[in-house]
Amino acid sequence: MKLKFIDQQYQTDAVNAICNIFEGSEIKNSLFTIDVSNDKNFNYMIEGEGVSYFTGHGNKLSIDDFTMLENVQHIQEENDIQRTKSLENKNFTIEMETGTGKTYVYTKTMLELNKRYGFTKFIIVVPSIAIKEGVFSSLNATEEHFKEKYDNVVYNYFVYDSSHLERIQDFATSTNIEIMIINIDAFRKSFADPDKETKANLIHRESDRLSGNKPIDLIASTNPIVIIDEPQSVDNTKKSKEAITSLNPLCILRYSATHKELYNLMFRLTPVDAYQENLVKHIEVASITSNEASAKPYVKLLSVSDKNNSYTARVEIYVNNKKTGVIDKKTVTVKTNDDLWETSNEVDYYKDNGYIVDNIDCFKGEESISFSNGEYLSIGSVIGDVDDATIKKAQIRQTIELHLNKELHYVKKDIKVLSLFFIDEVAKYRDYEREDQKGDYARWFEEEYTKLINLPKYKVLREKYGDKISLDAERVHDGYFSKDGKGRVKNSTGAGVSKDDETTYQLIMKDKEQLLSFDEPIRFIFSHSALKEGWDNPNVFQVCTLVETKDTMTKRQKVGRGLRICVNQNGERILENKYNVLSVIANESYKEFATSLQKELESDNFKFGIIEPISFTGICVKQIDGSTYELTQEDSKEVFDYLVKNEYMTAKGKINTKYHTEKHEGIFTLPEKFESYLPKIMKRIDNLTKEIEIKDVSRKIPVKLNKEVQLSPEFETLWNKIKQKTKYSVNMDIDKLKAQAIEQIKLMPRIKEDKIDSQITRVDINKQGVKDAGHQIRELGAVYEFEKPSYPDFIRRLQDATQLLRKTIIEVIAESGRLSDFYINPEEFIKQVSKILLSVKKENLTEGIKYEKIDEFYEQDLIFNDEELYGYKDRNVLEVDSNKNIYDHVIYDSVVEKDFAVEAENDDDVILYAKLPSTFKIDTPIGYYNPDWALVLNTNEGEKLYFVAETKGTENINDLKGSEKKKILCGRKHFEVIDTGIKYEVVKELKTLKQL
Repeated sequence: MKLKFIDQQYQTDAVNAICNIFEGSEIKNSLFTIDVSNDKNFNYMIEGEGVSYFTGHGNKLSIDDFTMLENVQHIQEENDIQRTKSLENKNFTIEMETGTGKTYVYTKTMLELNKRYGFTKFIIVVPSIAIKEGVFSSLNATEEHFKEKYDNVVYNYFVYDSSHLERIQDFATSTNIEIMIINIDAFRKSFADPDKETKANLIHRESDRLSGNKPIDLIASTNPIVIIDEPQSVDNTKKSKEAITSLNPLCILRYSATHKELYNLMFRLTPVDAYQENLVKHIEVASITSNEASAKPYVKLLSVSDKNNSYTARVEIYVNNKKTGVIDKKTVTVKTNDDLWETSNEVDYYKDNGYIVDNIDCFKGEESISFSNGEYLSIGSVIGDVDDATIKKAQIRQTIELHLNKELHYVKKDIKVLSLFFIDEVAKYRDYEREDQKGDYARWFEEEYTKLINLPKYKVLREKYGDKISLDAERVHDGYFSKDGKGRVKNSTGAGVSKDDETTYQLIMKDKEQLLSFDEPIRFIFSHSALKEGWDNPNVFQVCTLVETKDTMTKRQKVGRGLRICVNQNGERILENKYNVLSVIANESYKEFATSLQKELESDNFKFGIIEPISFTGICVKQIDGSTYELTQEDSKEVFDYLVKNEYMTAKGKINTKYHTEKHEGIFTLPEKFESYLPKIMKRIDNLTKEIEIKDVSRKIPVKLNKEVQLSPEFETLWNKIKQKTKYSVNMDIDKLKAQAIEQIKLMPRIKEDKIDSQITRVDINKQGVKDAGHQIRELGAVYEFEKPSYPDFIRRLQDATQLLRKTIIEVIAESGRLSDFYINPEEFIKQVSKILLSVKKENLTEGIKYEKIDEFYEQDLIFNDEELYGYKDRNVLEVDSNKNIYDHVIYDSVVEKDFAVEAENDDDVILYAKLPSTFKIDTPIGYYNPDWALVLNTNEGEKLYFVAETKGTENINDLKGSEKKKILCGRKHFEVIDTGIKYEVVKELKTLKQL
């Protein structure tokens, strides 16, 4: 199978955030010479004369720093990012959450930079072999897709290999797009040891294979665009930064989810954005713990420390809450001679039982704690709890059960389910001392899998999908580990630099697509926890960590292995939320996991739900004259104080209900001086107060159809009134559109003159290094002459972008009086006018929309079927028992929906109500619209009324944001046209319907 790729708006936005930095640059090529005069094996003749050089081709930047900084600040304004004041050595940052396709984004960025500006030389610097193999695999997987998008453009990509230095000469001399992937360690070591040339990596040495030139000099002469994948792990030292500088980059593009340094942030897709916009899987946590306090002492050793010559240990024990009298497990720090009875606030289990700390051993490999009663604990071991092996078995069983439950539903959609186990000791999985070479984990897995797959519940898997779901426990799991010289697996260091690791990563990456196929029986994968970076597969739906010592993997690393949206057997992404849930099987409580994940995210520069006095700094608004004013820190503090004073938020920056209420009702305001900033300030508040939703498996509730209600006459009548399908056409008021567009184009900012740099840089490369040869090159030079630009057919370009008639576009531009701006900077003119025309067109779309019935109907069996839905207690599901809902629970998306469901459930006038599934959708010019509710009500006169209701925080649709309002207007026209006696209303409460 092959993965398929589609254009996604957020990825396009990230690409444009970089490409638009160079707006105004012309397509140029920088030529330089490669000295081969000392190469005795080189004998190249032109017209009978010997030639002693090659011509190299590099990147050329043709805009000045001032223009580039203006572009950067403009992009930051558009992306609601605080403007920077300098180019910071042309470092530009893209922040994208794990699993959202950053490799895809920077691959497309390279091709787009070539298309727009002619750049051809790119270097991707990575921190590890794992990521190196992953990048190469991604370039291979996306090659066919990108060649279709970019007219079969020729681009070459390769992994730097010191045994094939001839690729460096090809890189330097080729006129095609050249992409080199290189590990930072391949050229950093020379800077760490500059005085020992013999120990330098080959990239810094003169090479006979390169006519005596140094590979690094050839690379630097191309002035490459350098892309750093995971910069927090690449240029995190002074020597690493020197190494990057030695590449002589035209600019440096930095891509990561967890930047430590933010240079010129251009685009940000936060973890919350990714989760809330359904760009990655949602997360649920299955906790495997023994939480009940038993009538015996409990102690677990977590870690030891000898900092500042003070020996301490972190242990988990029972602690008495003196206020409530409740005993819970808590982590505490103890030292020698501490009495656990006192530390625990006098929990009786420790009294007079000798739990006084006798010794703490911090020696590596022997970390332990011992007590006066002779009891001894190593790290990870425990006294007084369920046996560790029992916990591990439970984790394995839970993982298999969650896996099989998903297969019951996912196989029907041609989705293969994968589960991933991380372990910290290979011998636990593969033990060469045993005859069958199976470690405890492999043995336990096969035992539990065999028990579960033979349960009656999974009979359909055995019978119907036997050819896709292997029943043989030995065939469904395998491990991916480093191997020694005898072919035996071994523990990896995780450093990502050894040949053993390289073999492992190649295997993992090579098998990535194979693992997604039903032809491959493996569905459960065991991998070393140190190899965490190597794993990333869209169909990993369960992640289980089996560790005996301190778990060094972060929560983000665990969930990151399976965050990508899943795919089917055709390689197509499945976007439905119900199929995109990642289950984490943790040996800690849900609360501990969620708290820990939040702390990790906060340590990675992301704060949850907090507004700070400087939060509004840098918000920009364009004035009528085209100038821009940016909120200062003093302005931001003034807005902050206003919000606190008027009780929209607390002094600690937590938003109150009052803000949300007034925002929904459309009455939230700011002081007059900040009124023009209101939309952007509200957007900033909303962005800063989003949350990541992590669900607790123990509170997961299946939502099932109520067949009695579905087969009732009332529901049949209701369904017949809403099942009619329609299609729409748009008849816009072109005169109105033209008038609006003309006015906005008149007011658009002035187009600035493009600055052309006609200088050609020539570089001479010889044994003395890279030098600016200037006039010394004599007859070898070629002169570039810059002619007047050939102006593009901008009317056709605008037609393609807007789908408006040529006549309409010509009239708008002619009457705007701005045609002369086109000749100043054609590309900028096209960009600004296109943006205005699209905006005006979108505004006018719904006004001229017309729906008409077609000979098609929604199929009830597809909308309301037996496939199980799930909700989570106290989070998004409400139990109902009045026998008037088509489901036994209501899944809600907001408090307004929950309150509406409670009202409908308890109101005697409601005969029947149903939350319409997401598959019931009406087509509109701006995407599908899914109404909330269908209801049947009794009136006082005994008449039955049939409604489709949209629940919002306001009943005034003018208070709603653009797309919401437009979809509701389309929905209203759809139900008017089908004319079945159904009433469509936007309501906040049930009583509004009853008053109609």
